[in-house]
Amino acid sequence: MLYLVTTPIGNLEDMTARAIRVLKEVDLIAAEDTRNSRKLLTYFDIHTPMTSYHQNNRFDKGRELTEMLVAGKNIAVITDAGMPGISDPGEELVQMALAAGVEVTAVPGACACVTALTISGLPTRRFCFEAFLPTEKKERARVMAELKDETRTIVLYEAPHRLAKTLAELAGEIGAEREVRILRELTKKHEDRYCGTLAEAAAHYEAEPPKGECVIVIAGVDPEALRRAEETAWTELSIPEHVAMYEAQGMSRKDAMKAVAADRGIGRREVYQALLEEN
Repeated sequence: MLYLVTTPIGNLEDMTARAIRVLKEVDLIAAEDTRNSRKLLTYFDIHTPMTSYHQNNRFDKGRELTEMLVAGKNIAVITDAGMPGISDPGEELVQMALAAGVEVTAVPGACACVTALTISGLPTRRFCFEAFLPTEKKERARVMAELKDETRTIVLYEAPHRLAKTLAELAGEIGAEREVRILRELTKKHEDRYCGTLAEAAAHYEAEPPKGECVIVIAGVDPEALRRAEETAWTELSIPEHVAMYEAQGMSRKDAMKAVAADRGIGRREVYQALLEEN
């Protein structure tokens, strides 16, 4: 059996009785950072052998661990904090284990994403989790462009030294007035929450750089406002540009012309004439 064991994200009292028992009973613990994990295991009097399993060795070590699982060993995966596989190593090992016919289960517990979302005060019924935004400029811009029209609550992770810059980028890309909550040092003694707009949050953390890990929770765009914006998106376009907008969405030229005529309350002949004049 492969166990994905959740460890505390801050407060050690969030370690479950089941997690302690499983970590004591398995044959091996695969830890993201054995130095950090040693402190946790010592605190709970756990003496199970450990091996290193992290982002850089996840494929080679994953194959090695899978072979051990197939041979009958029980292995637990832990990370520095939270649930393995959620912005932490574990995803690839689960895939390898399942492909090899190994049983996989989770020992749930604290997760920064869900913890932050539930205490943010923003809608929780529908949300999207983007973890850390990409660092590559083009990919980062693509993801932010997708988030601009996201109607669900958005949850992101960010390191404290990059927080102000990321908030400023988000303000510029998805809207300076978008409501945001910054949850910091979750479950720890100095846990705190900042409420405001993206622009206000960017200015606040530029002036007062934060300490500790941060979760960004952003309100989704109002669906009705988005619908109205989409319905009037063509108002500043010429007729040829209006036709091109629909064609870019996958419509044929004929259907695009029909849609433009309906939007503008004009005849299709007038649309056709405008296209001829452009050429």
